[in-house]
This record gives sequence, structure tokens and C-alpha cells, in this order.
Amino acid sequence: MHVQEWLETIPAVAVYVLVGVVIGLESLGIPLPGEIVLVSSALLASQHGDINPWVLGGCATAGAIIGDSIGYAIGRKGGRPLLAWLGKKFPKHFSEANIGLAERSFEKWGMWAVFFGRFIALLRIFAGPLAGVLHMPYWKFLIANVFGGILWAGGTTAVIYSVGIVAEAWLKRFSWLGLVLAVLIGLASMLIIRNRAKKAAAERAEAPEPEREPVAVAD
Repeated sequence: MHVQEWLETIPAVAVYVLVGVVIGLESLGIPLPGEIVLVSSALLASQHGDINPWVLGGCATAGAIIGDSIGYAIGRKGGRPLLAWLGKKFPKHFSEANIGLAERSFEKWGMWAVFFGRFIALLRIFAGPLAGVLHMPYWKFLIANVFGGILWAGGTTAVIYSVGIVAEAWLKRFSWLGLVLAVLIGLASMLIIRNRAKKAAAERAEAPEPEREPVAVAD
């Protein structure tokens, strides 16, 4: 039973809660398939009137914003030891190479890294905790977090739901293609990030950085 078939077996309220919780936990820093769950739920909403797309998009957006904010608070309190702990728990996602690439992006782009990181599967789990570790001013983080969450979660829901309405008959027969596409996009983005992370790690190995004070995120 794939994700959408399973979602069809649970009440609409449970779908709203599931989407909000999964996306919230992913945004907090726990690697979960938030995008797949959101795409599946939006497709389901387009085919079943019991699920309100506005409520679904609102739950997804709230989960994204709240999860990122909690991740920011945890990162600010836990600091770099938190990243080391996450690296032990989730070595594939929080490897030194991946953290190094994400950190350089934050140092260079500041709040824009939070905003655009929302659209990249791997960076989505870094945004909140890393912004906190790097002591990004919360008001900057909040602005990027809110607008990024609305555009990603709300936009994804609206686009997938609209496509489902326009091509309902087609999607009923081939709805799995939407999930396959989401997975392929996620895998492609992860491969790109991993390749860049390896290059960043190699550069750091060749030219080790001197000891420095805690990084201040650029305006």
C-alpha cells in the first residue's frame, strides 16, 4: 500500500494532523518525507471532497513555520554540540560535509538561505537548527521562515491540488506518477547537495581554517 492509498483509509482530520506533524518534525531537523506526504495529501484532496485544500495548506504551512522556529530555538541553545549529536544520530544527513556546505551557504546568503533552503529536500532539515547555531537574528529568521513556509507548503498544496482538479480522470489512473516525480526531485536535489558537500569538504581539507570565534550571520 503506497502513501496515497494509506491516506485514503484515515479521516480528514487525521490527514491534516499528519501533514502538519510530519512537516513540522522535518522542519525541526528530523529527516522525514514531508514533501511526499504533502504531495500525496494534496492529490488526495483533489479527488475527495472530504479534505479541504485550504485547511490542508494551512496545516502544512503552520507545521513548516512552527517546526523551523522550534528547530531555531533548539539550535541556538544547543550550539555546535547539537550538530555533533545529530551527526551521530543521522550521519547521512548531518555529516560534516553537509553541515559545512549548509554553514557556508548561511554565512554567504544569510536569511535568503533559510528562504530558499525550504525548497531543497536536504537543506530543509538544516534551516532552523543551523540558523540558531549561527545566531542569526530571530527577526530575520522569522521573516524568511514565514514567507518560505507559505510559498513552499501553501504553493505546493495549491499547485498539486489544481493539477489534480484539472486532470482528475488522468490522475485517478496514474496518481503514482506524482509521487514518483516528487521522489525523483528530492533525490536529485540530495545528490546535487551531496556532490557540492564533498567538494566543500575537499576544499576545507586542503586549506584548514584557523580557530575562530562563533560565526555571525551576514545581513
